[in-house]
Amino acid sequence: MARDTSDTTPLTSRDELIAWFSDGEKPATRFALGTEHEKIPFYTADRTPVPYEGERGIRALLENLGRETGWEPILDGANIIGLAHNEGGGAISIEPGGQFELSGAPLPDVHATVAELDEHLAATRRAAEPLGIGFLDLGMSPKWTREGTPFMPKSRYRIMRGYMPKVGTLGLDMMLRTATVQVNVDFSSESDMVRKLRVGLALQPVATALFANSPFTDGRPNGFLSRRSEIWRDTDADRTGMFPQAFEDGFGYERYVDWLLDVPMYFVKRGETYHDVSGASFRDLMEGRLAQLPGERATVSDWANHASTVFPEVRLKRFLEMRGADVGGPAMIAAQTALWAGLLYDEGALSAAWDLVRGWTASERESLRAAVPRLGLAASIGGRSLGAVAAEALSIARAGLQARARRDASGRDEAIYLQPLEAIVAAGRSRADALLSLYEGPWAKCVDPAFTECTF
Repeated sequence: MARDTSDTTPLTSRDELIAWFSDGEKPATRFALGTEHEKIPFYTADRTPVPYEGERGIRALLENLGRETGWEPILDGANIIGLAHNEGGGAISIEPGGQFELSGAPLPDVHATVAELDEHLAATRRAAEPLGIGFLDLGMSPKWTREGTPFMPKSRYRIMRGYMPKVGTLGLDMMLRTATVQVNVDFSSESDMVRKLRVGLALQPVATALFANSPFTDGRPNGFLSRRSEIWRDTDADRTGMFPQAFEDGFGYERYVDWLLDVPMYFVKRGETYHDVSGASFRDLMEGRLAQLPGERATVSDWANHASTVFPEVRLKRFLEMRGADVGGPAMIAAQTALWAGLLYDEGALSAAWDLVRGWTASERESLRAAVPRLGLAASIGGRSLGAVAAEALSIARAGLQARARRDASGRDEAIYLQPLEAIVAAGRSRADALLSLYEGPWAKCVDPAFTECTF
């Protein structure tokens, strides 16, 4: 997330919390796609991580990129922690371990997403090359230890770093060593939100398998195809997972608000100060009885910021975030956007996708979520291999994109971007499988070649 919200309007009722979500509704004619991706920076000369400070650090990289793009700096105290394109809506941010993130602008189609990505990567290379910085296109840093990874000077991350070890064993790995790609989609009504949320949650393990790209940790295979996905299973059970409540009768904005109210808070921001209230209740903040800030009451900013600190596999804000995939190269980033646009933005495809998953039970979904980081497409659900489910999902997505009929200058529709995923399903092998084969063969059981062969 590039920066925390600043809106001091008081919140006094549960209805206002519900309205904050419902205000995100848009007519289908205004639906957009927002694509966010992280990439792990490293020094090309010696394959070491990039610290924040120094003549060739993350701060210098952000300053260079600001000059390249003209985007405005985002500050945390005296530290530049991101860049904002205030006209276009895009932003750059840094994750706790220095992962460099583009939060893309809301765009009308996948073609526009690809153009945005190409422009961003070109500008980032121009900013990074004089500093000797490259970027990995892997879902987890393959070599550096948790302790050897720099920590970025961002106030909310300092609070999270103190809280994470209290609620899970792998939260710091999530913060420091993983990289993901997310796709943000719109909804037109509460019922539309619920349908998309349910389909998105059920099919996140399919995305995890298709985009699996984090098989190495600490310089060797880690036993998983998507270690990034496995790490999320032991990060913080209060705010992560498959969110089974979404499949219950009567689920909607109110149920989500009630769940979010009971998720422990991280911080309250007042002015430029982040107050550590980790573990506290938003209900107490609403009533002015937060122990850490007596008498302080909730604002719109507090609610928006709190909504950004939960991490289910699909997250509801004023749009829906699809969160289940490891990052990959540009073609895979485009494929992620195309997959969800095809499944969720055509009525026929959305209905077919729901038919695909509606018979799965909560226990089956949870079992699949637990199995897929290790097994990938070889996992199974409802008596079917996940490879077969993925093939059907891709067929539905292709039909949805063809029905959308959004064409580029050459007359091609968005289905062209699904080709890398269709190749993965046809071969039954993710990129993680291919990288493990390289490790056992040409790489001679060394991950160092990843720093030249797995880069943006």
